[in-house]
Amino acid sequence: MIDPSRIRGTLALCVAVLALTGCTVSGSPLAGEPDVRELETGTFDTDRHRYTDTAGTRGSVVEGARMSAAVVPAVKIDPSLNYGRGGAVIADIDRALDFLAHVSEPVLRNREFIAGYAALGADRPDPDGQTRPGADATALTVAVLRFPTAAAATLAARELEDVDLAVSPDNRKLASTEYPDAYLHWRPGVPSIGAFHAHKEFVVSLFIQRPTADATDLTAWVDQTLAAELTQLAKFTPTPTDKIATLPVDPAGLLARAVVDDRAAMHPAPYGFASYAPEHLVNQAEDLTARQNLIDATAVEAHAVVSGGAVTRVRDQSAAQALMQGLIDSAGHYDPLPAPADVPASTCLKLNDSGNKEDDYVYRCYVAYKRYLAMVSADDEPEVRQKVTAQYALLANSL
Repeated sequence: MIDPSRIRGTLALCVAVLALTGCTVSGSPLAGEPDVRELETGTFDTDRHRYTDTAGTRGSVVEGARMSAAVVPAVKIDPSLNYGRGGAVIADIDRALDFLAHVSEPVLRNREFIAGYAALGADRPDPDGQTRPGADATALTVAVLRFPTAAAATLAARELEDVDLAVSPDNRKLASTEYPDAYLHWRPGVPSIGAFHAHKEFVVSLFIQRPTADATDLTAWVDQTLAAELTQLAKFTPTPTDKIATLPVDPAGLLARAVVDDRAAMHPAPYGFASYAPEHLVNQAEDLTARQNLIDATAVEAHAVVSGGAVTRVRDQSAAQALMQGLIDSAGHYDPLPAPADVPASTCLKLNDSGNKEDDYVYRCYVAYKRYLAMVSADDEPEVRQKVTAQYALLANSL
């Protein structure tokens, strides 16, 4: 549940001292549950809370996170694409250029790009030590870009195609009979294709790589991808442009259930404070098939991330425990670690020697409570144990 881009929060204060002093929290125990007032939760806030702020100048982050519901995971385009390569909010033009040619910047600026989201997948892992798919892979990137109006999106799609096509004199246009309004281009002899398709106030941007350079095959993959993506996009309702600044920062109420170092310092950030659709949780997995099946089986409704933590709402308590087990099973380079004895339905893990401390936190704990599953992380064991204890208390107090 940790995003590939590792964002760390400020370490909780007084961890060493708390082992000696302990802090307690308010609340009332329910039958069969520990009294959260007796738990040692350190300096973390554990009282019921609401974030009432609106997005303001960070509206592109909030709308971009909402757009995780607008982009189809790769495995739903084709079941062979079961290796996840991530999903990301596109909150500004600089981030958009991670998914588009750099010559696209004037187009995005002139057409007043608002926000977007991208999902990436492939049919096999990247080669060891590499961050790009191998030459024998089928891989794709689907990015959905939002503009103020349908007219702006239509112009943007054409202009994005024009500048992309002009990058090389060897580039050639292709046509789709299924989507005649889409713009497609490739470079003969190179096994990849780019495409732009305007749909209402959106531009769907595709980049598809195949093992062989076959124009007919590549065009068929564009058609297949657009069919899946446009079906997904039809389910999404964009926020009116003049309402984006007034979007609530915590629409599902999950961020308020996540333990953070300082509530007053929270503001929308893709990896530090954001509320996502279930599709985002799928995109973050390495095994997209297993994760999609897990999301479906547990009826995930919403997912929120904070720095070093996350909270997910599912169908019921048994689903929360099933989701926890599924995430633990896919945790990769982690070994079991005893969880705090006074925190029910919790499990802790420690990064083993096969893991990379630059990419992942050393310690991770999960706790399930009612319809909620929370995850907390830290590089210090006393801190993560205190965080998971505080997280349990916060979930209990938030009902």
